Amino acid sequence: MDYTVDKDKRDLFSFLREKLVGKSKNNVKSLLTRQMVLVNNKVITKHDYVLSLNDKVSIRNTLLTSNLIGDIKIIYEDKDIIVVDKPSGILTIATEKDNDKENNLYSALSKYVKKKNGNGKIFIVHRLDKDTSGVVLFAKNQNVKMLLQDNWNDIATRIYYAVVIGNTNDKGTIRSYLKENKSLFTYSTNEKDGKLAITHYEKIKANDKYSLLKIKIDTGRRNQIRVQLSDIKHPILGDNKYGIKDKNVKRLMLHAYSLDIINPITKKKMHFESRVPSVMLNSVNVK
Repeated sequence: MDYTVDKDKRDLFSFLREKLVGKSKNNVKSLLTRQMVLVNNKVITKHDYVLSLNDKVSIRNTLLTSNLIGDIKIIYEDKDIIVVDKPSGILTIATEKDNDKENNLYSALSKYVKKKNGNGKIFIVHRLDKDTSGVVLFAKNQNVKMLLQDNWNDIATRIYYAVVIGNTNDKGTIRSYLKENKSLFTYSTNEKDGKLAITHYEKIKANDKYSLLKIKIDTGRRNQIRVQLSDIKHPILGDNKYGIKDKNVKRLMLHAYSLDIINPITKKKMHFESRVPSVMLNSVNVK
């Protein structure tokens, strides 16, 4: 759906409420947070974005639209692997509890490879949380999946960026043992029956409220970064599960910036990266 703005200096939320008759306030907010609204072909998520006369406002039918996997960028692809730039707000793969089994990376990529090759398949190698953005790698066959997963911590180097609440130390390493309860809530424990998690961080910049951290993980436990930063009293901004709820923050400020792997087939080192979202950099006034 496309609309042309007929009045200067209108706020986007009010414009959408006027045009999308029958949509509730929450419905419209959801369209924005799920990156389904474009102004002049650019994704806009701020409800108070100011429109200008003759701006073109577009609503995607779904987050995963045409052109491969919509506006989800394919960073790299060959016969064995495919690497994509995951937006915040979309699952890597649907869980049993999800009603929508289609709106996730796995489903979109499966359709994409089948369209290119009728026998093509996609295999999960690692995952990002729904609200984390950045680099995700999939395998195109079972053999490559197993080779990658069996040696993942030895062959993969993962760098993240996060905006956290408060002013952290210049650098540090967090080591703890993580466990999950029946509700899949992850927590740290001193008991070694949990899984060891190691997170290194370095402060890039800070202001009076937040710090921008560069993070390297040696292990890949569920919610590892989120839990351990919360443990040191610097939860990630926008983390409603392990941090502080803030209705003014529209996304989890955690981004998988880069992934380096040793290709198990060619034995060559490969580097993939995704630009840190401007909304994160702007939080600490980084230009």
